[in-house]
Amino acid sequence: MKIPNLKQYLPHLAVVLIFLVVIMSYFSPLLEGKRLRQPDITNWKGMSKEIVDYRAKTGEEALWTNSMFGGMPAYQISVEYKGNLMRHIDNIFKFGLPHPANLVFIYLIGFFILLMVLKVDPWLALAGSVAFAFSSYFFIILEAGHNSKAHAIGYMAPVLAGIILTYRGKHIAGMLVTALFLALELRANHLQITYYLMMMVIILGISELIISIKQKTVPAFLKATGLLFIAAFLALSTNITNIWATWEYGKDTIRGKSELSSDPGNRTTGLDKDYATQWSYGKAETFTLMIPNTKGGATGSLGNNRKAMEKVDPTYAQAVAGQNHYWGDQPFTSGPVYAGAIMVFLFILGLFILKGHMRWWLLAVTILSVILSWGKNFMPLTDFFLHYIPGYNKFRAVSMILVIADLAIPLLGILTLKEILEKPAIVREKQKQFYIALGLTGGLALVFYLMPQTFFNFFSGMEQAAISEQRTTLDSSQVAQFDSLINNLEAARIYIFKSDAIRSFLFILAAAALIWLYGSKKIKAGVLTASAILLIAIDMIPVANRYLNNENFVSKTQVNNPFMPTEADKIILKDADPNFRVFNTTVSTFQDASTSYFHKSIGGYHGAKLRRYQELIDHHISKGNESVLNMLNTKYYIVNDANRKPSLQINMDATGNAWFVNTYKMVENADQEIDALTNFSPESTAIVDKRFAQQLSGFSSMPDTNAFIQLTEYQPNKLKYKYQAATDQLTVFSEIYYDKGWKAFIDGKPAPYFRANYVLRAMIVPAGSHEIEFRFEPRVYFTGEKISFAGSLLLILLILGYAGNEVRKNFKKKV
Repeated sequence: MKIPNLKQYLPHLAVVLIFLVVIMSYFSPLLEGKRLRQPDITNWKGMSKEIVDYRAKTGEEALWTNSMFGGMPAYQISVEYKGNLMRHIDNIFKFGLPHPANLVFIYLIGFFILLMVLKVDPWLALAGSVAFAFSSYFFIILEAGHNSKAHAIGYMAPVLAGIILTYRGKHIAGMLVTALFLALELRANHLQITYYLMMMVIILGISELIISIKQKTVPAFLKATGLLFIAAFLALSTNITNIWATWEYGKDTIRGKSELSSDPGNRTTGLDKDYATQWSYGKAETFTLMIPNTKGGATGSLGNNRKAMEKVDPTYAQAVAGQNHYWGDQPFTSGPVYAGAIMVFLFILGLFILKGHMRWWLLAVTILSVILSWGKNFMPLTDFFLHYIPGYNKFRAVSMILVIADLAIPLLGILTLKEILEKPAIVREKQKQFYIALGLTGGLALVFYLMPQTFFNFFSGMEQAAISEQRTTLDSSQVAQFDSLINNLEAARIYIFKSDAIRSFLFILAAAALIWLYGSKKIKAGVLTASAILLIAIDMIPVANRYLNNENFVSKTQVNNPFMPTEADKIILKDADPNFRVFNTTVSTFQDASTSYFHKSIGGYHGAKLRRYQELIDHHISKGNESVLNMLNTKYYIVNDANRKPSLQINMDATGNAWFVNTYKMVENADQEIDALTNFSPESTAIVDKRFAQQLSGFSSMPDTNAFIQLTEYQPNKLKYKYQAATDQLTVFSEIYYDKGWKAFIDGKPAPYFRANYVLRAMIVPAGSHEIEFRFEPRVYFTGEKISFAGSLLLILLILGYAGNEVRKNFKKKV
């Protein structure tokens, strides 16, 4: 091995320093002590409050919370997996930077590592890293608070780097790089992003197999692939606790199969089709990859766009100002997926001038991601994937798959620029292809600018339907004025689109001109590289800044204290009862976690709630079934009074923490079970599925009017009750049934329990005076943590051992 010359790494160090300067300049409010306000993190603070408080008090993990949706595992809310030592490695890559600068640094350094493996010059890799990291979508998700998603995206590129390194013959180094970054990828805990990464990896593997067959190097391919499986095993072992727990829990969530037989056409073995495809990218909306405001950017008021409003007749200004800035067909959006005009041009150019299978791999994954992002707008392929591709139906927001295109486009783009820099004559040799690429990108942007209405509609499908319906209700004297209003709205939107279309055209034209000048030997390589860095930065950073800028930063106090209690909250907080539920109707109950910050809520905010609880919401809670709300021990309602201020209502019919019932009704299946809740008295009757009939075998109800049961100790993962009864009793607990971790004990001895009333726990308790205890002790966590510790320690030792061996060999050669 060649002895490294430290001077050759100075450009790499300089690039890292530039990364730091760019990041901290962009996030300058961090230097003032401010913090980023993220809506989803605000919700997270609400949903995780009970868990975080328990951790602070005991130093232990609760693993369960009763603060949302009646109760649910904490695996995908807040769990610290202390057995996984990769958290220390992750902190190294965050470079000690404050959030969200640390995640943008991972964006940059991760893509830089991939380009280094592909032997790209460090300065050109700087341009590529900026192009990738400052994709608008990557900043939009930071603004929203999708931190785990951003974290996982940052590690996609270096995972690919390790795989490519392995297939290129650097077997041990490649295997360890893959294992390291895949372990970090999995630790980021966004399985949807990891799933999309694996789609890229599988297609890359297929392309490598095809090449190995053609070149008759199949044994080498099999060796590399075998080592990559070892890398995957090591990475999985470090994260086994979370992955195992999520896999186990996922089957009982909305991402698992429903037992109900209703609406079969919308069902899959995972998410329902309409839910999975709710956020589907429009076909025409795909042009945002090159022209960011193809559909107006983010949802918001047109009135905030001063220049667009200048195109509106003052007569209609007020009406137009209230209309949506976004006219695509997604329900709403925080902004477009913009990969960069220059990068799209270079991507198309690379398809013509590059050789080898990398271009076909990157083209294939880009096309696949674009078509799948259309979701409900292209159901033949979406249906196939939802029904036949394992795991695909577990994820929502299909438009997210464009992260693949967001990685593939700048990667191929930079490889194209690398080829041009190394072979300037190729520009002249492939001038026809050069002009075709220019025409397909810059030329198209110019045509769109000149004739926007020929190619695009400036109203969403919903708006078009509403406009048509509205016109039918107007008389002839009103139609002309209404049409003028619509025309003015269209004029404002056309201006928004044209502004970005000409912007993209100019960036593409400038990039093409520089490449042509370099190919004509009019400028040197250094000038082209420096110009590329500058142009790409000027193209990408301002668009990212539209969606995440200084206005999104607030004081630390505001971030750390996101919710203020209302007077209604304050009254409820005085209640000494440790365990009851609150139904807050003054917020979006099932899309808001603010109530969970103070109380145990009927609602909440989470993308993986228990399937049966979601079905309870759909069939009963949303329809105001008081019997169901009573069995959930809904003690308080928060409602708006006449002045639209939150006020309190006490529910005297709430059943309490646990109660004895006189009778039970046995039902055949889930359909009958959920239907039986429509008209029943929870305080006297339990609804039981026949699969639990054995638990009730031999039980005969004998009411005892003097019997009592009460909760004596509450912790999120441990509940204690004492009771007294003269006869055996069928007892219902207002606690969510989840048998993958909850264990029941009577006087310290294990006791069986079963499900009742579709979502609750029930058990037969013996006569006498006894203590009942429920403890949440999931085997997946306690066993998984031991495996995780061993796996992460082994991986770290292997990496240190390999690095030490390389240093030793270099030292011996030097001596």
